[in-house]
Amino acid sequence: MTGSTRSPLTPAQAAEMVADPWRVIADRLAAAYKTGSMVRGGEFVAKIIDAAEEANHHPDIDFRYGTVHLVLTTHSAHQLTEADVALANKITGIATDLGLEPAAEPVTQFNLAIDALDIPAIRPFWKAVLGYGEATEREPVDLVDPAGRLPSVWFQQMDEPRPQRSRMHVDLWVPTDELHERLQSAITAGGQLLTDEYAPAFWVLADAEGNEVCLCTWQDQNY
Repeated sequence: MTGSTRSPLTPAQAAEMVADPWRVIADRLAAAYKTGSMVRGGEFVAKIIDAAEEANHHPDIDFRYGTVHLVLTTHSAHQLTEADVALANKITGIATDLGLEPAAEPVTQFNLAIDALDIPAIRPFWKAVLGYGEATEREPVDLVDPAGRLPSVWFQQMDEPRPQRSRMHVDLWVPTDELHERLQSAITAGGQLLTDEYAPAFWVLADAEGNEVCLCTWQDQNY
C-alpha cells in the first residue's frame, strides 16, 4: 500500500469504492467496530497503525472500551482521495481477520450553524469563547476545534432579522442509507419536517418548540 494515490474522489465515487461498514459522512469516511475489550481493541488499533504507517496515511482513531471509531479524510487535500478508500478497505480486512463486527452505534457528524446579520461582528466572539481556530479556505466551515474533537462552527448570512426563529441550528450528517429511518424516527418522536426543498442535500426538521436541525447527506453538496 506504500504510495497509495491521493487522487481526489467525489463522495459518490468513494461510496462506490469503499467496503462495508464504511460510510461517507460529508467529506469523510467513517466506521466503528465492536472489540469487546481493551486488549482486543488495542490489538486492532496496533494493526491499523502498522497499515497506516505503511501507507503513509493516517486515520483519526477514537479508542474506547468495547469499540473503536475511525474517520478517514485526506487533510492535505481537504477532501476524500483514493488513499482514504485504500486504507479503509485495508482496515476492513484487518477487522475481518480479527473476527470483529461493525458497531451498532450510528456513524454521524454534526456541526453548529449560527445565523447572523453581521458575521464579522460576532465571529471573533465565538472564536474566543470556544478557543477555536480558523478553518482553511477549502473547508466548508468557518471555525474548527484545534484538537479535532468538538463540532465545527459555520455562520449563515441572514438578510433580515427573524425574531421568531432560532438563530442556531445543528447540522447532523448521516449516511445516505440511514437518512430516511432517522427522519421518520425524529418525526415519530414529536418532530416536524419543515421542508424537504433542499433534499437530498438536507432536510430541515424542528422539535415541538421550533428548534431546528438539518439532516444532511453528501448528495448534491459542492465537494
